[in-house]
Amino acid sequence: MRQKREMPLVSVVMPLHNAATTVARAVASVQTQTLADWELVVVDDGSTDTTREILLEYALNDPRLRVLNIARHGIVAALNEGIAAANGEFIARMDADDESHPQRLAAQVEYLQKHAACGLVSCAVAFGGDRTKSAGYALHVDWTNSLLTPEQIALNRFVEAPLAHPSVLFRRTLVEDHGGYREGNFPEDYELWLRWLDAGVEMAKLPETLLTWHDLPGRLSRCDARYAVEAFYQLKAKWIAAWLRRELPPSREIWVWGAGRPTRQRAAKLAEHGVRVAGYIDIDAKKIGHRVGGVPVVAPQKLPPVHTSFVLSYVGNRGAREDIRRQLRATGRSEGRDFLVCA
Repeated sequence: MRQKREMPLVSVVMPLHNAATTVARAVASVQTQTLADWELVVVDDGSTDTTREILLEYALNDPRLRVLNIARHGIVAALNEGIAAANGEFIARMDADDESHPQRLAAQVEYLQKHAACGLVSCAVAFGGDRTKSAGYALHVDWTNSLLTPEQIALNRFVEAPLAHPSVLFRRTLVEDHGGYREGNFPEDYELWLRWLDAGVEMAKLPETLLTWHDLPGRLSRCDARYAVEAFYQLKAKWIAAWLRRELPPSREIWVWGAGRPTRQRAAKLAEHGVRVAGYIDIDAKKIGHRVGGVPVVAPQKLPPVHTSFVLSYVGNRGAREDIRRQLRATGRSEGRDFLVCA
């Protein structure tokens, strides 16, 4: 007979602030998990509505729910407080406006137990919003759901955040080995993924839809400057530069696909991290043959030989992105060895 564990297998960490309208649904979705060996660590980041009263009622009826009340310091502080207080071997993320499907924890724990080399596992998510009013966000969800294998996640990490934050479950040892969430003018989850991936952490995603990711008007990604588009590009530039320094010999030139002003501005952020762009690639006849920022613009067929050049594609359009991939592969280039798609 299996002995009772002194510590839970999974700690679900849920930071929140003024979540009275949604927290009951979120807590209930954890309580209905088929895996019962969990604790829910809710970090109340200075709520001023009735969130605390709702949580207190749940905690009185379920000892697996622990509530930490802290002064208002923001999501990063709340996340780190929750992880520090967690007792589980695995840490699962959850937000107060989302819903975990019943099999979520069981499926994710089983995956990590069977794949010792993997440190973090996510899952496909259902978009809980209006696909007409929030078409861009819905497409982002579809894109993240398409990235399942560790290789797909690693290769696409410089396009956009490849994981839905509240969908992940990871080994708590990752925090001990590589650090937890960091404060800064960047999205805290994306920074964590990029830092851990740069350290060699393997990440995977289950194809099953195990979380509903609600798209509410007040979510941080819609109203906080840390989640602005330029904050993403600034963050990506740091880790792209780190990857290039580690993976490429200094003799190999960096060429950027896309010579339009927005692309050049985003690629220019690489210079802040010591990356020199040798030239740009474009299909616009008006740009080809000219120089921008002191470097040439060439047509794709004039790209230097593969052994002397490495390509960063900064074209953001999804359709164009795939077309550029096809063109580069047709020339014998391999993604991750001879080019990266960054967007």
